[in-house]
Amino acid sequence: MFKSGFIAVVGRPNAGKSTLINRLVGGKISIVSDKPQTTRNRIMCVLTQDFAQMVFLDTPGIHKPRRKLGAFMLKAAESAMNEVNVIIFVVDASQKKGGDDEYIMAKLAHADAPVIMAVNKIDLLPDKQALLPIIKSYADCFPLSAAVPVCALHQTDFTPLLAEIEKHLPYGPKYFPDGMITDQPEQLLAAELIREKILRVTAGEVPHSAAVQIDEMKLRENQDMYVRATVYVERASQKGIIIGAGGRLIKEIGQAARADIQALLGNRVYLDLWVKVKDDWRDRDGALREFGFGRAY
Repeated sequence: MFKSGFIAVVGRPNAGKSTLINRLVGGKISIVSDKPQTTRNRIMCVLTQDFAQMVFLDTPGIHKPRRKLGAFMLKAAESAMNEVNVIIFVVDASQKKGGDDEYIMAKLAHADAPVIMAVNKIDLLPDKQALLPIIKSYADCFPLSAAVPVCALHQTDFTPLLAEIEKHLPYGPKYFPDGMITDQPEQLLAAELIREKILRVTAGEVPHSAAVQIDEMKLRENQDMYVRATVYVERASQKGIIIGAGGRLIKEIGQAARADIQALLGNRVYLDLWVKVKDDWRDRDGALREFGFGRAY
């Protein structure tokens, strides 16, 4: 009587999708920041329970794209809606329903999977009585299977949300072994951890212009892991910002990323960071494919 299935987690940028998934699976798989469009690819995260296995797809925030990279992200998010058993629509309770939410609901109307709305960031509501009008404003526009209030940042028990998901999962096999919480390779996870630190310490267009590639990852004889990574930006001025005066900022990024990569790999890590310029890579098909984004259209 084991249940299993795939769950797409969608919503507009900064709704808290990645934070929610990390808390559900009990590990840091998707990077988080306070900047929109942090997630660029679909990331698979696995939660295995005694009687069910839930495979969550963390998707980029749905937004109107301005570049080819944005078009790829939108395509990745929208395609996930048609490949799953359940859709979790994450909304930010502290923000008014906007055009992005309306756009998402229009897309969800054509999806075959049931839609559960996770009303996130309820800790930011001055009055919990405001929850009902928020839920009603969405339910009046779209036939939701359920609406569950959550606080992804601080909540520890997500039983109500998980119970709603399990209701709609089919009986099926265990797709992934116990203990596995993602199918992402270590190199990709390490690259994303570095990019997360860039998002946290830079501002303006710089964080969105950054891409990270792992050039080498090998275990040395002393059991230290050597990781050489390159940060790509679109302008020479952005390279200077990320390096910082006297290399201060790149050192800060490296120290913070190294700590997380060590926790990920379980080894001491020597992180060798480089910064290079790749002009306008977010609008170049060749560069997008090189960074693993495929075609944007």
